[in-house]
Amino acid sequence: MAVHVLLFDAGSDNEGIHSLELNGHTVVLLFEEMDDAERYAGLLEAQDFPVPTVEALSRDDMELFCVQAGYEARFVPAGFLPQSPEERLLIAPPERNMDVSNWKDDQPADANQPGQAERDAMEAFRRRLEGLL
Repeated sequence: MAVHVLLFDAGSDNEGIHSLELNGHTVVLLFEEMDDAERYAGLLEAQDFPVPTVEALSRDDMELFCVQAGYEARFVPAGFLPQSPEERLLIAPPERNMDVSNWKDDQPADANQPGQAERDAMEAFRRRLEGLL
C-alpha cells in the first residue's frame, strides 16, 4: 500500500522529510490520501515554511525507515477526524514551526549519517528483531 509523505528538496543531497515533535517523539506523517498530504503541504506553505513535495512511497518502506531512524510513523487515514489537540496536528501543522531558514547551513556535511552510537543502537535493535524471527 502506498502512503504519501512530505519531502523537502526531493531528489537532492539535502533531501529531508517533514516531521513533528509530539511528546518528545519525532513523528512522520503517512497520509493515505494524496489530497490530504497536498492540503497539509499548502498549510505549511501558508506559514512561510519551505514548500514540500508530496511523494507516494510504500507504507512498509516508510515504517521501516521510521523504525531505523528512531522516528514514529503515524498513519493518517482518509476522512480522519481528530479527537484531541495532539491528533489535530495530524491534519494541520502547529501554528508555530521551528525556524528552518538556515536548517541546511546548521548541519555538518554528514548530518544525515548516524553517529557510531546510533549505528550501534540500530544494529542491536536489528539483531533483537532478527531473534524474534
